[in-house]
Amino acid sequence: MSDPATILVIEDDAHLNGALAATLKAAGYRPVSARTGAEGLRWFNHYSPDLVLLDLGLPDRDGLAVIRELRTKGATPIVVLSARDGEAVKVEALDLGADDYVAKPFGVDELLARLRAALRHGVQTRGSQPVVTAGDVVVDMARRMVTRGGAEIALSPKEYDLLSELALQLDRPVRHADLLRAVWGSETADVQYLRVYIGQLRQKLGSERIEAVPGVGYRLKPG
Repeated sequence: MSDPATILVIEDDAHLNGALAATLKAAGYRPVSARTGAEGLRWFNHYSPDLVLLDLGLPDRDGLAVIRELRTKGATPIVVLSARDGEAVKVEALDLGADDYVAKPFGVDELLARLRAALRHGVQTRGSQPVVTAGDVVVDMARRMVTRGGAEIALSPKEYDLLSELALQLDRPVRHADLLRAVWGSETADVQYLRVYIGQLRQKLGSERIEAVPGVGYRLKPG
């Protein structure tokens, strides 16, 4: 089983920071919390997180300056979480290198979906990680390649996207709505699409590899 992704939360509001940390931990991530820009940059250098969740309204410096400094250190995904919802500030944050912008107030499910998308993008950008192993199935996300028993398995783009979403949450149930949003762009997409593609993946990877979790969704079993 792959190690949980480390997410650095830079948010000055103590209550929201704590709530985000609890939400991320429950979702299977490893949260690291900072309350100021300086502390966030210090923890960034120390922990080398997989993603940064950044508020723009920090007490010691503007979050846009933090984005600018983080981008001098590499391409780690940055998701902005801010009460500033004007178009100009969104454009500036994205132009400086943020990967996504989520306005407060926000829905937890939507935020988690945005984080998963940013993490996938980060994997493709770095070209170095993760290789997720589930029994005899290996998902190499940098190369977008899947093997079973050492033999490469041909997957359609949708099949691969669905499998990678499950692989990022290995051994954890992923909700139907989250899978539909991540792969088809909307949680209101026909769930029948999901059933069809899950069936196709089971045929290719083994019927026991993907488990239905009644009333929730599906999970990729690690062994």
